[in-house]
Amino acid sequence: MRRQFVRLALCLFLLGGSVAYAQSGMTDNQVIEYVQQALQQGKDQQTIAMELLAKGATQEQLLRLKSQYSGATGASATGSGSLAGEDSSLLGSDSRARKTTSNGTEEDASEFLETSLTNVDKSMWSEDMQKTMKKRRKLTTVVTSENDVFGRNIFNIEQLTFQPNLSMATPENYRLGPGDEVIIDVWGASQNTMRLEISPDGYVNIINLGPVYLNNMTIQEARQLLKQELGKIYADSGNNIQVTLGNIRTIQVNVMGEVMAPGTYALSSLSTVFHALYVAGGVSDIGSLRNVQVARGGKTFARLDVYEYIMKGQIQDDIRLQDGDVVIVPTYDELVKITGKVKRPMFYEMKNGESAATLLKYAGGFASDAYKKSIRVLRKDGKEFSVKTVNDIDYSAFKLLDGDVISVDSILNRFNNRLEVKGAVYHPGVFELSGSLNTVRQLVEKADGLLGDAFTGRAVLYRERENLTKEVLPVDIQGILNGTSPDIALQKNDILYIPSIHDLQDMGKVTISGEVNKPGSYTYADHMSLEDLVITAGGLKESASLVRVDVSRRIRDPRGTTEPDVIGQNFSFGLKDGFVVDGEAGFELQPYDQVFVRRSPSYNEQVNVTVDGEVLFRGDYTLNTKSERLSSLIQRAGGVSRYAYVRGAKLRRVANEEELRRMEDVVKMMRREIGDAMANTLGLKVDSTFTVGIDLEAALANPGGDADLVLREGDVLTVPEYNNTVKVNGAVMMPNTVSYAAGKSVKYYLSQAGGYSANAKKSQKFIIYMNGQVAEVKGSGKKQIEPGCEIVVPNKTKKFNFANIVSNATSFASLATMLASLATMMK
Repeated sequence: MRRQFVRLALCLFLLGGSVAYAQSGMTDNQVIEYVQQALQQGKDQQTIAMELLAKGATQEQLLRLKSQYSGATGASATGSGSLAGEDSSLLGSDSRARKTTSNGTEEDASEFLETSLTNVDKSMWSEDMQKTMKKRRKLTTVVTSENDVFGRNIFNIEQLTFQPNLSMATPENYRLGPGDEVIIDVWGASQNTMRLEISPDGYVNIINLGPVYLNNMTIQEARQLLKQELGKIYADSGNNIQVTLGNIRTIQVNVMGEVMAPGTYALSSLSTVFHALYVAGGVSDIGSLRNVQVARGGKTFARLDVYEYIMKGQIQDDIRLQDGDVVIVPTYDELVKITGKVKRPMFYEMKNGESAATLLKYAGGFASDAYKKSIRVLRKDGKEFSVKTVNDIDYSAFKLLDGDVISVDSILNRFNNRLEVKGAVYHPGVFELSGSLNTVRQLVEKADGLLGDAFTGRAVLYRERENLTKEVLPVDIQGILNGTSPDIALQKNDILYIPSIHDLQDMGKVTISGEVNKPGSYTYADHMSLEDLVITAGGLKESASLVRVDVSRRIRDPRGTTEPDVIGQNFSFGLKDGFVVDGEAGFELQPYDQVFVRRSPSYNEQVNVTVDGEVLFRGDYTLNTKSERLSSLIQRAGGVSRYAYVRGAKLRRVANEEELRRMEDVVKMMRREIGDAMANTLGLKVDSTFTVGIDLEAALANPGGDADLVLREGDVLTVPEYNNTVKVNGAVMMPNTVSYAAGKSVKYYLSQAGGYSANAKKSQKFIIYMNGQVAEVKGSGKKQIEPGCEIVVPNKTKKFNFANIVSNATSFASLATMLASLATMMK
């Protein structure tokens, strides 16, 4: 049952919201009983919802039900000590909470209800109104800007609903009405609990006593009357009687005027004016927060000033509403704006006759850097604007008018007593100009004196004239400190600069490069020798030449008037153990000298190559000479094995910087040709190694000949085993690998791949050999076919196309090899 009711409550939220459609409300018991009966009759939830709305079901009832479902499971208690003939319907539970309980549990009810309540107040609004309120009501911290009106968003914050506390003790001045539930407890000689609802006529009906009129009585008055009447039944002096309020009624309240959603609302009888304003969406852009009115019985009953609540927390004006009350929000009388150096610069609603001092209080007072002696008021005088300057003694007397714009300036961005000392003192910085600190000597002493590298021959005093221009005064700082020169009086904003000798003299650096462990630039020092710099640079490397160290020196002639032919000096030295043994004795370096430690021409690091595959001793080998060749490497590796296919041997080489640069240029050209997407798909990038086409058979047959290549660092020679297959690739019907048949033509192998495809470029087919060499097919190609080779038929293209070339590349003609070949062509 509870699950059905929760779903129905959600439907009510979406359909009816908080707008009342009837003149009389329903208690929680009545709502639940009605739902039970309607479901038994087979009515759908839409129909039940509309009928409940027509009968006065309200948001507050659903809020109470949410509170009920979020707590422990409801339990119904039974009263004891009933009177003879007493109707069981008059007996209630022992619970004193202002809510209705029922059997069963529903763990998801509270969540459904709480989610639904988020949109209660918007359900009957227009689409534009809902968009506006969605922006105004956010579950965030209140953030204001200068264009907001202070306090206007107080009724648009979802966390601040001003919803009445249904768990609080009943106020003694609360007036009962139809729909309120009265709980009567009797204990002592007799025990009984009665839950009685006040009828539309204002009566409660007590068994064996009859109707008792309670309408419009305060809870205190009703308690006294019921004790008096019940005393007729419970005459025993040992009985005690207690009267409290149970479920409360719903009242109808009209919210009119400048609110976001004016209308008639069904609210809890404990609701106040602030809650009604919240339910109505808050005040509009022209609504007043300072003159909210409550009409009761056709007369103005109360006036509320929301600022009193915001500024002082006073809520005595937030009166409790009664059935039929009308909350009226008129337009504002005065709206002024304050800008500049206050804590809350924004718009404020003012009452007639309020002063600038009051506005400053609303704005939180002056900011710390505000100019407080006067403010500026921009005023509309009916025909034109005028500016008024209000001094601080007149803040309380100056009355503001609608449309006034008040500006609060900041203090001047300058100092009236600042001194500053910079440069070679122990504590440079800003100091106060005072009676005890007003001369150059006193300022230097305040900065704890001069540093050791201070230049005392002359200091500079920068001074600000009355017209804010600058002048410079020379200062004999040494004379002032030793008393031989008169001290100089300081003025505000004076800046004393005492230079360091390092600031005035270019101390320079010396540079060392070449075969030292830590080459670089080092700070020059007087009497620095070549040995000193070598030691500072971490000493010589193993590869350093001891017979040749060069020093380059600038030629400086500050008095020169012509451009010289000689632009530098060079010195050469020999070293031993880091010390000069050959050259100018007692040679000292000068600023900006450059030292070059040469590499010994006889020093060489090992140059290693690798041989792999079908040789007897595969592995790494160090070259004996710079001109060692393929044949020598094979000989040192013990020769080839009997399974080796020498014609298929290939050489893999590490590209040097120049080769890498050329290959990068080729890749860039190919990317422009085929596009980055295709290049990325094909994995088009520069590899650090490439294949060199070799003829090892010819190299072994004629050592030292043209085919016997000279090896270099990083070369990898691979001698494969015999491969008796031929691969057919490219523009053929079915690329295939077939057995090698001696003496067969290219046409034979193409037929093994189904022949040419429709877009084959027959005249430009070529052969790629295992050793990396490439040859154009000539004639039948019988003599060109070798074991392990690959026949490639290119596709037809309208123009030269790198994509076509790349698409035909295979393991025997790697992309790196192609790039290297193209790079060689571009030399």
